[in-house]
Amino acid sequence: MGPTLINGIPAHVLFVHLVVVLVPLTALAVVVCASRPGLARRFGLALPVLAMVSLISVPITTHAGEWLKHHVDSDPLVREHAELGDGLLPWAAGLFVLAAALWWMHRRTGEAPSTEAGGRRSATRAPGALRVVAIALALVVGAGAVVQTYRIGDSGAQAAWHDNFSTTSTRHG
Repeated sequence: MGPTLINGIPAHVLFVHLVVVLVPLTALAVVVCASRPGLARRFGLALPVLAMVSLISVPITTHAGEWLKHHVDSDPLVREHAELGDGLLPWAAGLFVLAAALWWMHRRTGEAPSTEAGGRRSATRAPGALRVVAIALALVVGAGAVVQTYRIGDSGAQAAWHDNFSTTSTRHG
């Protein structure tokens, strides 16, 4: 599915940075685009592309993490981290679905201007109820994705660093 080693370093520790940046960035972009239709139109196709890259980065990182799990000592913290990591894919998929739906909705409703009473022209907007649902879904899925990313990252840091440093300074000559 993807590389497990890059230049002799476990790929997971490199790929994880992609997920830690892209998933929260995608969540923020989805929430902003759901609540600001003008920005959604400006984002255009970049929104679903960003969400797709985020989505693709999750299983690649998870695959590299599974390889790494089998190449370190058995540890309950590592197992907990791996279990939490398996839970990010549905959140990333939800972000992608929402991003694609927002792109489609704003593309569809924003293309042709309509004429209001009095002869003024304005961009057609998504119905209010649909916009409220989009914002609510974006907030729930975005928050879930960010919280899950945080939980995974925290458990990974705990697994990597527990008992691997001293709380007192060491002297180096």
